[in-house]
Amino acid sequence: MPISTSSVGGGVTVVTVDYPPVNALPVQGWFDLAEAVRSAGADPATHAVVLQAEGRGFNAGVDIKEMQRTTGFDALIGANRGCHAAFGAVYDCAVPVIAAVQGFCLGGGIGLVGNADVVVASDDATFGLPEVDRGALGAATHLARLVPQHLMRAMYFTASTVTAQTLEHHGSVYQVVPRSELHDTALAIARDIAAKDTRVIRAAKEALNGIDLQNVHRSYRYEQGFTFELNLAGVADEHRDAFVGRTP
Repeated sequence: MPISTSSVGGGVTVVTVDYPPVNALPVQGWFDLAEAVRSAGADPATHAVVLQAEGRGFNAGVDIKEMQRTTGFDALIGANRGCHAAFGAVYDCAVPVIAAVQGFCLGGGIGLVGNADVVVASDDATFGLPEVDRGALGAATHLARLVPQHLMRAMYFTASTVTAQTLEHHGSVYQVVPRSELHDTALAIARDIAAKDTRVIRAAKEALNGIDLQNVHRSYRYEQGFTFELNLAGVADEHRDAFVGRTP
């Protein structure tokens, strides 16, 4: 299944994304992911969630091909609402979410990881927002949770990427490990958290969200407003058509 949930014991639930070839999620995929994470956190038996993906990369953002073969704005609106739901589900999950990132983490992947509680990454992982090259905006809210302000702006304007080692240096990636050790590392952290009193951990998650300086839900929706403007102006379609035309 594209989005699957499994209990691995010890109070840990694993949510896995598998959308070959690059984990670019269609509209429904974002809503399904949101529901999987939300449901996992709502289950009293779950004390921690691991969010991972199959394949060579963690996430390549929205399925632009789906958007371009859909007439009107339904796919665009769906993708924006779906991303908002999925990012919010990770942030609002009642228990800590550990993101296990391999390969590329782009676009919507940054939204997921930026809202996670703990991030572990393989030593080949890279992170970035190619939004400006696609005629869109968004997820600067979440990139700003991973890197300092000026680096975020440079990455955003240039659509460049940084390595997992860079994020480890800035403290937003907790551990960088060989890809073969990524799954077990994420599970070990999740089990460490899950072994603690879940009543305390759930209260701690709510408390930490409550003292955040940035309202991530409102901030991201503000960014999305500019994406709609670019679409109405026809700018975004130009860039998406060019992207679809040069991809296999």
